[in-house]
Amino acid sequence: MNTSHKTHLTYFLYARKSSESEDRQVQSIDDQIARLKELAHSLGVQIKEMFIEAKSAKKPYNRSKFTEMLKRIEQGEANGILVWHLNRLSRNPVDSGTLGWMLQQGVLQSIQTVERQYLPDDNVLLFSVETGMANQYIIELRKACMRGMDRKAELGWKPGMAPLGYINDKDDRTIKPDPKRFSQVRQMWDLMLTGNYTPQAIRKIANDQWGFRTTQHKSIGGTQIPLWGIYTLFDNIFYTGMFRWKGNLLPGNHKPMITMAEYDKVQALLGKTGNPRPQQHSFAYTGLIHCKTCHMMFTATEKHKLVKATGKQETYVYYHCSRKSKEVHCTNPPVGLESLERQIEKELERYTIDPVFLEWALNHIDAEKAKASTDAENIKVMQQKALQETEKELENLTRMRYRELIDDSDFVKERTILKDQITKLQVHLKSDTDNSKKWDELTKKAFLFAAYARQEFSKGSIEVKRGIASCFGSNYSVNDKKLIFEGAFWLLPIQKVYEDLFAEYKRLELQKFLDTEAWNAFLQPLILVLCTLVEEVRTGFKDKNDTTIYIPSLEKSELQEITSSKKSGTII
Repeated sequence: MNTSHKTHLTYFLYARKSSESEDRQVQSIDDQIARLKELAHSLGVQIKEMFIEAKSAKKPYNRSKFTEMLKRIEQGEANGILVWHLNRLSRNPVDSGTLGWMLQQGVLQSIQTVERQYLPDDNVLLFSVETGMANQYIIELRKACMRGMDRKAELGWKPGMAPLGYINDKDDRTIKPDPKRFSQVRQMWDLMLTGNYTPQAIRKIANDQWGFRTTQHKSIGGTQIPLWGIYTLFDNIFYTGMFRWKGNLLPGNHKPMITMAEYDKVQALLGKTGNPRPQQHSFAYTGLIHCKTCHMMFTATEKHKLVKATGKQETYVYYHCSRKSKEVHCTNPPVGLESLERQIEKELERYTIDPVFLEWALNHIDAEKAKASTDAENIKVMQQKALQETEKELENLTRMRYRELIDDSDFVKERTILKDQITKLQVHLKSDTDNSKKWDELTKKAFLFAAYARQEFSKGSIEVKRGIASCFGSNYSVNDKKLIFEGAFWLLPIQKVYEDLFAEYKRLELQKFLDTEAWNAFLQPLILVLCTLVEEVRTGFKDKNDTTIYIPSLEKSELQEITSSKKSGTII
């Protein structure tokens, strides 16, 4: 080595190691520094300053320390770089070109590695070849990585870090439910599906009430879920059992958390701009009621008043028009909270059924479940057949292309259509494609709601009251202190039939002296009417074909004890 040339040079020491695959076999930064200090001592050169960073060099303008070092060399603070290998300085053609140009111009007098020295008078081809080799290594590495990730995606596993609620299994390189967080993330979806909570409110509940923390990784995680994180969660189609890769929607082998219908409903709730439509306030009914006069939303005001008779200060809540309309001068008077809730309770009472009818309804729903299982199996067989036929169509299309019976544009177009059909069929087969269970669940919730909603509303919290009101009716408005709304479609059949059904039941109760067999014979016509009503409600859900309909899960309290004088009927 030509040590005489180095004695008048001032060097910056540069050491770099990234966490990416390009540097897995590279010495640590401490090892690089130690080796370079030994080299400087043996060559008798001065190290003015060290620049150390842990970032990748495969992209230009990505390393602040590297940029600062070159800038200070251009300002004359040093004229040499001491580095373990050229690939520590550059793995991309932009940075390589900058270094080569600085050498040619003499701004940079020396690049000294542990193997050799690069000088301004050297053949430029040698420097270009070695930096080109470093750049080519990155290109080949990227291609190999992409091939591996493409293959992984084809096998049904999304490359990259698993989203919240899932974990990466390092042993078999799959994605599995996170035993600590899967159920909590599902609860976040459930809250969003009610339409009563904003993402911000759900984030606050998860962080503050549940103590939710993100998955701890090597350098990130273990923190509260951020606001952007909750929006990312609700936008991620991965939770349906599918995932996007290179612009394509692919079926995944991971366990789905939600259905596609639930995902679509949440996207509708979030709106096109990502701003949530539902509102969560400290008042139960804001965001649900609008003014009949000017069609603006009703808001609520809390007022405090000193009652002279008792000397105590009472709190009153009034709901009133926001009066934001510029076209209509609104004179609709406010309505007090107590008056509003009395009206809701009165309406709920019209839909409230006796526990004995609930018992009949639940018995009928349970009896029908066994009959539905055969139909579900038949549907699955049909879907499997459809999948096989579609896959065969894709094979035939590929053969036609090989034989040049169709051109590229038609082939790509038809292949995309068939692949999308295959993906959807695969997802349906993996999920519970038979929605009969969902219709049974909703029907059961509907009759539990009819039996217990009024009593739960009278004693419930703000959240319970809002949940009951939001699913009990729609298009709420107030006109001259009177509440107007449209009843839920699944309650209307109950309201139409129940009054006459209950009156007939009370009339038959006069026959309480009959024995059990005779009493059941008397009840059979009523039970059949009730079973027909159950099927009408269930058919309403099926015709609506919306598995995301929200009905609060009112806990089934103990059914009132049916005494021998009442002689409850049973379904056989």
